[in-house]
Amino acid sequence: MQDQFVDYVKIYFTSGQGGNGVVSWRREKYVPKGGPDGGDGGKGGDIVLRGNAQLWTLLDLKYRKHIKAESGQNGAANRKTGRSGQNEVLEVPLGTVIKAAETGEVLGEVVHDGEEIVLLEGGHGGKGNWNFKSPTQQAPEYATPGGEAREMAAILELKVLADVGLVGFPNAGKSTLLSVVSAAKPKIADYAFTTLTPNLGIVRYRDHRSFVMADIPGIIEDAHQGKGLGLQFLRHIERNSVLLFMVPVDADDVREEFEVLRRELKLYNPDLLGKPVLLALTKADLIDDELAGEISALLGDIPHLFISAVTHQGLEALKDRLWQMLQAD
Repeated sequence: MQDQFVDYVKIYFTSGQGGNGVVSWRREKYVPKGGPDGGDGGKGGDIVLRGNAQLWTLLDLKYRKHIKAESGQNGAANRKTGRSGQNEVLEVPLGTVIKAAETGEVLGEVVHDGEEIVLLEGGHGGKGNWNFKSPTQQAPEYATPGGEAREMAAILELKVLADVGLVGFPNAGKSTLLSVVSAAKPKIADYAFTTLTPNLGIVRYRDHRSFVMADIPGIIEDAHQGKGLGLQFLRHIERNSVLLFMVPVDADDVREEFEVLRRELKLYNPDLLGKPVLLALTKADLIDDELAGEISALLGDIPHLFISAVTHQGLEALKDRLWQMLQAD
């Protein structure tokens, strides 16, 4: 599954060139001096990106390094317009961000199923000489060429769309929690970077309601500088509505670990700290109430609760809190 998850591609796009208008004259047996009848050229095809909620990876575009739309056909006699070039429509997952490769400028984001973004318009069709006939210009001997194709290199980046994003160091228990509260089956093992790609799970809530939770691969210190797989991971956190930080209760310093995670997010994108945040202290089955009280005092006003994916302690309370935060967001 890992090699099927592609969240970054760079492609050189070219729209279709417009067809030329033509110079032509009516030639009929009993019309010796027929007027102009050169038809227009067809429009060149556009490059279009369309959101598809059934897709979760950019894998289909990974090996398409140059994508070109069809050019329009030239016009013809008898005022016939050339056929327009077909648009090149590329279906992409929701959460796909389009950037200009040269400048990094964000050109658009696809966030809704069926939403379409025209990345490059095809060239317009040229005008045939019949367009230019007038009382003072009975026999125009010119037509206009079709519009030029447009081209650019663009980067497509996928940022996973989810209601709740799990944020924590490797082995914080994110995959385990997702496997318990949803039907997702992420790879789980007791070593760093078990999760190398985001996993999504549907969390069932009361009264047949649900929300989407994303297990974002573990962050390491200095991830914002690209350490480990940092920049690839942090990108996916941007599209989550609520951030659930996860720190195990047996960490050397629970508060410091939480602050390091916050710092990495701030250094990557300060806007991330504007999202609603909740801290889940995992492996709560390892401590008693007294130690839990000491940890709570250490955390002060940081909103938190204790959970255990093993014993299911606090999981219903966790879902209640997350649901409340999503409704308030």
